[in-house]
Amino acid sequence: MTTSNKSQIAKKNEFKERIINYFNEHKKGSYNYKQVSVALGIDGRKNQYMVADLLDDLTEGGFLIELIPGKYQASEITSTSEGTFVRRSNGKNSVLIDNSDVPIFVAERNSMHALNGDRVKVLLCAQRRGAEPEAKVVEVIEKKDQVFIGTLKVDKNFAFLSTDSKYLASDIFIPKNKLKGGCTGDKAIARIVQWNDDDKSPIGEVVDVLGRTGENNSEMNAILAEFGLPYVYPKNVEAAANKIDAGITPEEIARREDFRGVTTFTIDPRDAKDFDDALSIRRLDNGNWEVGVHIADVTHYVLPGSIIDKEAEKRATSVYLVDRTVPMLPERLCNGICSLRPDEEKLAFSCIFELDEYANIINHRICRTVIKSDRRFTYEEAQEVIETGKGDFAEEILELDKLAKILRKRRFDNGAVNFDRFEVRFEIDETGHPVSVYFKVSKDANKLIEEFMLLANKQVATEIGKPKGKKKPKPFVYRIHDNPDPDKMANFSEIAARFGYKVKTKGKASEVNNSLNKMLVSVKGHAEENLLSILAIRSMAKAVYSTVNIGHYGLAFDYYTHFTSPIRRYPDMMVHRLLDRYLNGGRAVSKDKLEGECKHSSDMEQLAANAERASIKYKQVEYMSDRLGQVYEGTVSGVTEWGLYVEIDENKCEGMVPIRDLADDYYEFDEKNYCLIGRRYRHMYQLGDKLTIQVARADLNKKQLDFAIVDEVGESPVLDKSGNVVKPSKEKSKKSTSNKSQAKLSQKKSKRKRR
Repeated sequence: MTTSNKSQIAKKNEFKERIINYFNEHKKGSYNYKQVSVALGIDGRKNQYMVADLLDDLTEGGFLIELIPGKYQASEITSTSEGTFVRRSNGKNSVLIDNSDVPIFVAERNSMHALNGDRVKVLLCAQRRGAEPEAKVVEVIEKKDQVFIGTLKVDKNFAFLSTDSKYLASDIFIPKNKLKGGCTGDKAIARIVQWNDDDKSPIGEVVDVLGRTGENNSEMNAILAEFGLPYVYPKNVEAAANKIDAGITPEEIARREDFRGVTTFTIDPRDAKDFDDALSIRRLDNGNWEVGVHIADVTHYVLPGSIIDKEAEKRATSVYLVDRTVPMLPERLCNGICSLRPDEEKLAFSCIFELDEYANIINHRICRTVIKSDRRFTYEEAQEVIETGKGDFAEEILELDKLAKILRKRRFDNGAVNFDRFEVRFEIDETGHPVSVYFKVSKDANKLIEEFMLLANKQVATEIGKPKGKKKPKPFVYRIHDNPDPDKMANFSEIAARFGYKVKTKGKASEVNNSLNKMLVSVKGHAEENLLSILAIRSMAKAVYSTVNIGHYGLAFDYYTHFTSPIRRYPDMMVHRLLDRYLNGGRAVSKDKLEGECKHSSDMEQLAANAERASIKYKQVEYMSDRLGQVYEGTVSGVTEWGLYVEIDENKCEGMVPIRDLADDYYEFDEKNYCLIGRRYRHMYQLGDKLTIQVARADLNKKQLDFAIVDEVGESPVLDKSGNVVKPSKEKSKKSTSNKSQAKLSQKKSKRKRR
């Protein structure tokens, strides 16, 4: 063996060892050969090609997994491993192995009919060079309790539940004696009870019949059931609430600070019934203002471990759909005993602040109180007082507004992110059918309440998280918000730049956020406002509950919690109990147990948000189903491999132009640049493009809107009865012909150059 060969082998072994060490240190990352080379300081084309060969060798040896061609990740998988099964209706099933975020493909023939979320044991199949890794389910260890929602079809001898679940491709066979009274056309919930290896469809039983498909109540309850959320309130819990004594005894009043004689009022949405919070204000002798943030004392009535408490803990949050509120607490508590209604004595847990004219906190205290609200304001009524300076308690509202604006400015100066977005709302008729769309905008009255709630939440978290002296903080519930992912921020900055906006992605958090806020202000009133606002939010981490305090990035607070909404959020009830315990010298609670409760609350909050979005999407599709064939101006709000998402400018309803309907060319998805590019004529569709669209299809079962693009001169495409494009518009054809001519001309020019 020559010296040169020995040197080459030594170098290869050295590179291999360094690559193995690198992937061991970055187990959850995925990298191509160039990224690995740069990370290890390996330059030169020859050396980098050696890295590429070594990555292939390590994949064949099972150390790495090639996620997609050229992209590698450390394999955490032994010959048999356990994980969570992920079922998809499109057949792209996979398994997420424990301690790894690598999805491994599982063919249906190798799935043992495992359902989405089941715990499974899998065997990793031998991976061929360049092929996608595969796994085979060898045992279903634990079945996840789950149900499926769909429409019943009952024939003479059998019945089926037809589902639109993204987790199940087949219908569910229902024996006639397991229908629970369901008929053809009923919306129903079913559970799978058996799925034999040779059966194409699983066998199930009906759990509940929700009503007729298409009826508002059935569909809203179906959305709740789809996300595993309760749609009825247990009778025994309501009965327990009805037995609670609402009376406030003189002994209880004596144990509290009495604010019944201090000007106090609530400001809430016009349709609100559960009033969590009230504000009091009075001028002190020294000229400062005393502002009380009074929160319903729910935990005075709901005792730990009681049947009401257990139900509230399980639900963790109230759920707000388009047409209803699904409460966390029984109605007697949330709308009655605990609600801070005007002219009624109520028990509260309060943060009392002494503020100077510059909204600096001079003193504060946290205590239990008794209050009596003088007035119930809607946001609109309070806004009118702010704008005109006239009305009930005008002096008090104007002073609170002045202080709130100082607090708000200070918060943004410290680096808080200004996500001040409008919300889409529907006016619905008595049957629940949407008749119009309007936008809910946050005005000064909303921001007034927001600032004082933030102030109280911050103060409570600081009180426990930053004790005086050398005391260690005791376990507590924090509302945390992590720093944004650098890659997501970089992607967002690139997209914003296409619209002419500059967003910093590096530097101090306050500098990055000030740059982001400047963009969010500049974009106001422009067509791309909603798109860029949504993309900015998506670039951020999700806020969650945790015992580990890392601060709240979006608010720029070192300490933050949720204290102000115990009627509708269980974490606030947890905070009330911990606060009472610690302020009275109580011992620390179990941090592990508390963390488990935090995670459950975060998970339920996410489910509730998903259900709310699903109800909005359903109403958007229902609203647009009355407008099939109508033409609107829209903005491309998303680009995927299966088509373009377009948001209608007028009403913010979003639909899709399927890629199959872009009939003038074969379009391919450019993931890096968020665009679709025609293979032949290079026509491009990208985020932010303005399009004229026609409403083609509205599928309520799938909550899906399909649009068709109208050409530049206003001619609509020809659609079949199902809304599919059968013939593109003439202008499209002209454009294609024109592009074709340009392509030929370009080829001729390039030939001349080569000559």
